[in-house]
Amino acid sequence: MIRAMLAGVVVVLLAAASTVLAHHGWSGYDSGQVLNLTGVIRESGYEHPHAYIKLEAPGKVWAVVLAPPSRMERRGIRRDMLAEGTTATVVGYPSRSDPLEMRAERISIDGKTVELR
Repeated sequence: MIRAMLAGVVVVLLAAASTVLAHHGWSGYDSGQVLNLTGVIRESGYEHPHAYIKLEAPGKVWAVVLAPPSRMERRGIRRDMLAEGTTATVVGYPSRSDPLEMRAERISIDGKTVELR
C-alpha cells in the first residue's frame, strides 16, 4: 500500500517537473532590443504552447513566437488571420541564441493591433 502511494507521488512529481521544463522562459530573448518587422506570413502554426509565424521581412525569414492560441482568440486573433500571404507587423524581442527568431509582444494584421503578453 505504501509503495503504491509512493509510486503515485513520484509519478505526479515527474509529470509536474516535465511540464515545467517543457515550457521555456523568456530569458532567452533580449528585451533591451526592440524589433519592429513588417512582412508577409509564409507559414503559421496555431498550437500550444505558443502559436508562431514565419514572417518574410526584407531579406530574411523570421521565426516569430506568438502567444498561446487561447489568448490570441480572446484578444481577437483567429487562426485564419495568420494565413500564408497575409501582411503582418510584429513588435518584439530577438532571441539571444537564434539570430532569426523573435518573441512578439504585439501583432498587427488588417489594421488590428493586439497585445500578446
